[in-house]
Amino acid sequence: QVQLVVSGGGLVQAGGSLRLSCAASGRTFSSLTMAWFRQAPGKEREFVAAAHWSGGSTYYADSVKGRFTISRVNAENTVYLHMDSLTPEDSAVYSCSAQPWGSVKADSYDYWGQGTQVTVSS
Repeated sequence: QVQLVVSGGGLVQAGGSLRLSCAASGRTFSSLTMAWFRQAPGKEREFVAAAHWSGGSTYYADSVKGRFTISRVNAENTVYLHMDSLTPEDSAVYSCSAQPWGSVKADSYDYWGQGTQVTVSS
């Protein structure tokens, strides 16, 4: 079993930045493809970004490309999501997920952490 603990989030003004963290345990971190998803009220959950287990590639949703950066630090068993140029449309509950040996374009993830609220004020 993989446990994922998310931290970060909060309230930020439009144009600001925020960083989310997701710490994993229960499995060798370097075997996990890590991803971030988000869900806004009344909307379906959507993919945000993923980092391949090998550390060799990342993948982003078009809506965040160029503004968000996913990074992983295997020594810390942690994946980060750095969010810049935030807009109110980025407001959502952000969740971390993990898939052993997964593709960055995987459409399903086996393990999920709790969500954290990100609110961007205009």
